[in-house]
Amino acid sequence: MRQIKQHLVVEVVVVIVLLVVVVVVVVVVVVVVVVVVVVVVVVVVVVVVVAVVVVVVVVVLVVVVVEVVVVVVVVVVVVAVVVVVVVVVVVVVVVVVVLVVVVVVEVVVVVVVVVVVIVLLVSV
Repeated sequence: MRQIKQHLVVEVVVVIVLLVVVVVVVVVVVVVVVVVVVVVVVVVVVVVVVAVVVVVVVVVLVVVVVEVVVVVVVVVVVVAVVVVVVVVVVVVVVVVVVLVVVVVVEVVVVVVVVVVVIVLLVSV
């Protein structure tokens, strides 16, 4: 009976260690994905800002020729920048929410497994 309890304890420890490893791996993967998404979003924002600067320079040169065209281009650029900023904010919020949900689910799984293991150990 004592050997069975010792085997059970060893198996429980192995299961808990494996669960912790799985949780750590999942969290690391999620963090890497979040970092990649944030880097991509930052690169897109930088490209958009450079494009806006180029457009503004062109607009300043065109002001001398046609004022109406300048007004239309400025409105389009402002709308495009607002849309890009809104998209960036939405992407960052979604990524953060997904990260939080994944971490919460992993913690709940580990807690449930630990509780089940403790109940099994107590019942033996």
